[in-house]
Amino acid sequence: MEQAQALVLNKVQTLNKISRIAFEIYENNFQEEEIVIAGIYDKGYQFAELLLEEFKRICTIKVSLIKVSLDKFAPLQSNIELDCELDFLKNKTVILCDDVMNSGRTMAYSLKPFLNQEINRLQTAVIVDREHKTFPVLADYVGYRVSTTLKETITVILDDVNTLGVYMD
Repeated sequence: MEQAQALVLNKVQTLNKISRIAFEIYENNFQEEEIVIAGIYDKGYQFAELLLEEFKRICTIKVSLIKVSLDKFAPLQSNIELDCELDFLKNKTVILCDDVMNSGRTMAYSLKPFLNQEINRLQTAVIVDREHKTFPVLADYVGYRVSTTLKETITVILDDVNTLGVYMD
């Protein structure tokens, strides 16, 4: 962290939000045979990894993790890649995860490979929703909604146990 950032959610609160999201996913998908958690690289994938572990802890539904890669700054020019074969997704429920939803742009472009496959359901999950939508994408599962100005930024740290949490500057 380069400059002073205000703590929005501490480690315990952040992990509790992820746990709650896992329970909500289970509550809404308890009849599914298998769920695929797809994390948008890199922080969305870190969130997906934590969500996967929590989901495994609370239920016995088969769950898999895949990585979604794209250039967030040039999504039209980049390939959107999955680290699995598209056939793997057939007839499964997919939860697409990212750390923060701001405009909805990254999530919108990340949906593309899933729309070209026969899946049961496609849902979205984020830790923080800033509610600055410019794309018509809503998160099905949200850990924390926060109203910010456009100049403020939200940073989610999931890869450092000492600073794990949500920050705003």
